[in-house]
Amino acid sequence: MTHEEVWRAIERFATEHGMSCSGLAKCSGLDPTTFNRSKRWSKEGQPRWPSTNSISKILASTGAKIQDFTKFIDAPDLGRE
Repeated sequence: MTHEEVWRAIERFATEHGMSCSGLAKCSGLDPTTFNRSKRWSKEGQPRWPSTNSISKILASTGAKIQDFTKFIDAPDLGRE
């Protein structure tokens, strides 16, 4: 499981639920910028991973299970949606 795979899974999860990443964050009670591409790397170039709390909130807000999310981590890269 890589940094890019987890972020791509969030993008795909949002799309599956008919939302943008920003919409998913807002629906989950998070700041709308939580999943912005600009927040995925530190200024020093270090990867920033989404928190388990953020993942938990998107699952709760959509009624999904962790398996519903992780299937997008294992999915082949189909390019950017």
